Parts: sequence; C-alpha cells; structure tokens
Amino acid sequence: MAVKDRDRFSTATRIRLLGEQTAARVYRSQTKRQARRSRLTSRAALLALVLCSLIVALAYPIRQYVSQRAEVADLQREKAQAKQRVEQLRDLKARWQDDAYAEQQIRQRLHYVMPGETGYIVIDPAAAKQAHADLVAADRPWYSNVWDGVDKSDASDQ
Repeated sequence: MAVKDRDRFSTATRIRLLGEQTAARVYRSQTKRQARRSRLTSRAALLALVLCSLIVALAYPIRQYVSQRAEVADLQREKAQAKQRVEQLRDLKARWQDDAYAEQQIRQRLHYVMPGETGYIVIDPAAAKQAHADLVAADRPWYSNVWDGVDKSDASDQ
C-alpha cells in the first residue's frame, strides 16, 4: 500500500493523469462539435428552405391584401366626402327654396334693384386701371407684352 500511495503522488503519474484528462476533454469537445455541426446544418438548411418557400408563396397574396385594404380605405374616404357634398347641396337647395334668400342672391349677383330704388356700383380705381391696362395689352403684339413684363419685373427688383 505504501508503494501505491507513493506511486500516486509521483510526478510522472500526475503528468500522465493530466495528459489523459486533457485528451479526454479534447476528444469530447471535438465529437460534440462535429455532432452538433452536422445535426444543425441539415436542420438549418431544411428550416431555411421551408421559410423561403413560405415567404415566396405568401408574398404576392399579402401584397394584394395590403393594396386592396388601401383601396377600400380610399373608397370609404371618397364616400364620406360625397355624402358631405350631398348634404351641402341639399342645404343649398333648401336655401334657394326660400324667397328671401333667392331675392338676396339675385340682387347681389345680378345687381337687380326693386322699383323705386337706385342702384350703384363702386369700382376700385386700381382695378379700373388694371382693366384698362389689360385692354391696351390686348391690342399690341404678344412680344411687346412679354418685353413689358420683363421691364416691370426688372423695375420691381430695383
């Protein structure tokens, strides 16, 4: 027994045991790595193939669904706008049924006056000058009008 204890604590025995333990660890890590690598590669390839086929198969229907939903939303918005416009036109029609509103609009738009009233229109002097300038510009050739426009814009810059 003394020989066995002495042999257990010898340097050669300890080095041999360390070498065996290290070799066993390296062997275990290599076999795990190889087993894991080969198992994951085939599974990963199959999973990638399935995912790609699903994406390709579902891409067009999803695109169609999204575009149809957008079109439905646009049509609902147009419907709401049309409904609002119909309400506005109904209100306007109801107003035109009233004689007082019709008379007011006729006086304002057509400048009608009741018998015994005197009608008059106030003209803005600047608008009258502009109308006169438009009439004068219509009598001249087009290139003169263009040149006058260039001169006016140049004068306004200064």
